[in-house]
Amino acid sequence: MTTRLSTVAKFAGVSEATVSRVLYGKPGVSQATRDTVLTALDVFGFPRPDPVRTDRARLIGLVLPDLQNPVFPAFADLIGATLIQRGLIPALCTRTSDGVSESHYIEMLLAQQVGGIIFVGGSYADAGPEQCRQLDERKLPIVLINAADENLGVPRVCVDDTQAVAQAMAHLTGMGHQRIGLVLGPVGHVPSARKLAGFARFWESRGESRWRRWVDHTVFSVEGGRVSAHRLLAEGVTALVCGSDALALGAIRAVRKQGLTVPGDVSVVGFDDSAYMGVTDPPLTTVRQPIKTMAMAAVSSLLAQLEGRTVSRDEVLFDPELIVRGSTGPCRVTAADLA
Repeated sequence: MTTRLSTVAKFAGVSEATVSRVLYGKPGVSQATRDTVLTALDVFGFPRPDPVRTDRARLIGLVLPDLQNPVFPAFADLIGATLIQRGLIPALCTRTSDGVSESHYIEMLLAQQVGGIIFVGGSYADAGPEQCRQLDERKLPIVLINAADENLGVPRVCVDDTQAVAQAMAHLTGMGHQRIGLVLGPVGHVPSARKLAGFARFWESRGESRWRRWVDHTVFSVEGGRVSAHRLLAEGVTALVCGSDALALGAIRAVRKQGLTVPGDVSVVGFDDSAYMGVTDPPLTTVRQPIKTMAMAAVSSLLAQLEGRTVSRDEVLFDPELIVRGSTGPCRVTAADLA
């Protein structure tokens, strides 16, 4: 014990008494100093003290809606690698077509005495009241990334969907587009609702009342994007803003099926900046999520909860970035044509 105290104290640059206070959870040590001592323990492979090293398992659930949308594997890759570096074991859980849902995964994870759960693009609210009750009773550390539901009172990491739409709209209207369609996910999906709010605010600030005709909700898939875009093209839109890159690819397919070109006749903007969007035909203009920064923030929040520290229950918003590529261009339709 004496050897451990002196080794950690020397590395952390503190006294052995301070190390002892951290090990036994005594007050009078700043959080910065406590973190330095805990890091030193990790460096030398010494176990962290209770309650910092809780009796929870090292298994961390990582629950995703699916692996078809490239943005979810991107989050999983970053989060998983970071958890492993911290000595934690990620358990990847995704909904499947044969009925394995969030509720099933939560039950399985709880049975394994999981240490915490990170939900990406979904939420535990869909799992059912019994699962929610169990999570609440166990006070299980939870973090939500781009949650599908509001889930007030739970640590949440989100991209600013309202700003994302504002960036896309400013880009398109700056190139002369006056009728812009919006392809979103299902009604009730919170990120879609926030994009819709930004879309409505944009048009209403310009006195445009027809914008409701230019909105369509669908499932997050290429086929969903194709069907929605087909309907909106009938409304005479010259540009489409989509709630995901997959929806945008479906929209491009719909445009071409009508004998039109992208961006010559219709401009298309995606969302996420998933892998390979820079090499599609044409390269997709899209709004990029800061995936790495968001993933790190989520892991930091989870680790803080695991260590017994107080974390903010407020939503943390991250700024998106418009990436302009070849799928958007000047509007060729005149104001007279739109009248």
